[in-house]
Amino acid sequence: MANTAINVRAPLSIWRTLAAPFVAAGNFLVAIGEASSRAKQVEFLNAMTDEELAARGMTRETIVRHVFSDKMGI
Repeated sequence: MANTAINVRAPLSIWRTLAAPFVAAGNFLVAIGEASSRAKQVEFLNAMTDEELAARGMTRETIVRHVFSDKMGI
């Protein structure tokens, strides 16, 4: 039995080509916004005492993992 896979690329659209720089700029701004809010969250958690972190079930070593767990798949 033989299997055949055919990959067909969508034809280039002039609108897609014109929109590409704006899409890239938008994605860049979203990445900056997400990084900024995550950095603020890390700073907030680092400012807590060890007892406050323990009450949240975290240690200083797990702060970054906790903040970035959804992005890094940890």
